[in-house]
Amino acid sequence: DTLLNPTVVIEVLSDSTEAYDRGKKFEHYRQIPTCREYLLVSQREPRIEQFIRQPDGEWFMKEAAGLSTEIKLPSLGIVLRLAEVFAKVKFTPGRLRTRT
Repeated sequence: DTLLNPTVVIEVLSDSTEAYDRGKKFEHYRQIPTCREYLLVSQREPRIEQFIRQPDGEWFMKEAAGLSTEIKLPSLGIVLRLAEVFAKVKFTPGRLRTRT
């Protein structure tokens, strides 16, 4: 099934598709008038990048990183707590990205 009028799109990033998810795929989603938010969820660390469509059509990016953070989805009127989103994820220490 294909959803034709999504409000929020969530992608879980993988090594093989991350560039596509950030580039061409996001470009496609920006063309969908009903799409208000685009979330990129990391597999390597507790981190979610949120892109929110502004009234002027521009996109604003916010990031939540760490298990003690949360991200608000105004389009759905909910809050995602990263501790809950990643509750069953076991991160591999060697795969964690170092932030500079």
